[in-house]
Amino acid sequence: MNDQITLDRTGLKHPLYQDIAAGVTGRAERVIVGLNWTLVVGPHGAGLSHTPARGTGGCFSLPDPGNYKGQALASLAAMTQSENVFETAIAIAASNAFHNRYDLSGSQENGLDLIPDGGSDTVIIGRFPGLDQRIPKAKVIEREPGPNDYPESAAEALLPECRHLIITASTMLDGALPRLLALAPQARTILLGPGTPLAPALFHHGIDALSGLVVDDIDGLSQAVIEGGAVRALKRHSHNLSLFKPGP
Repeated sequence: MNDQITLDRTGLKHPLYQDIAAGVTGRAERVIVGLNWTLVVGPHGAGLSHTPARGTGGCFSLPDPGNYKGQALASLAAMTQSENVFETAIAIAASNAFHNRYDLSGSQENGLDLIPDGGSDTVIIGRFPGLDQRIPKAKVIEREPGPNDYPESAAEALLPECRHLIITASTMLDGALPRLLALAPQARTILLGPGTPLAPALFHHGIDALSGLVVDDIDGLSQAVIEGGAVRALKRHSHNLSLFKPGP
């Protein structure tokens, strides 16, 4: 999904951001703001978030470079509503560094494999690689729509009618996620992507499955982030992991 975003103050104040930051412990051992991804490494796990593109609203030099490493993950996670969107990315990655633990157990299914019937009655926010082959019947909403995509304005019409909904985790960065969840309370909803917090607290906000990454090789992944790696580069040093909302 295109990363040109505008900071949404209202969305970033939603309780789901406070819930994923609640109880976070440990200190940041590495903080890397790469071209495509922002990485925070904690004592027991590592977390990613999309890096906002230069020129995005609120995108200006970080106020305290060189001093984020060593800070409490909880302090970094509290920066979600910072006026600087780079700090918002660090905040999300810091929460993920706590939740996406190296030893976390779960299903190793990819979230794209959880959709039945080729994507019939499915809406996807963000064009993931290989969608046309894996979920050919799905309707895809993109910020910069391609030939077979729907524009963002279609969300109000499509989301209330869908049975299955996949949302890219990059929507956490611009505050769009809460609004999208509110539009589709009837849907089975999956939050998907390397920046997905594997935090069970999100199950209380209308999400049924979380599908993200757990890092296997932190040095390799750090180097991939530093060198501007995209998702394929990240997956060489991590594995998919999905968590599911418990049944009644």
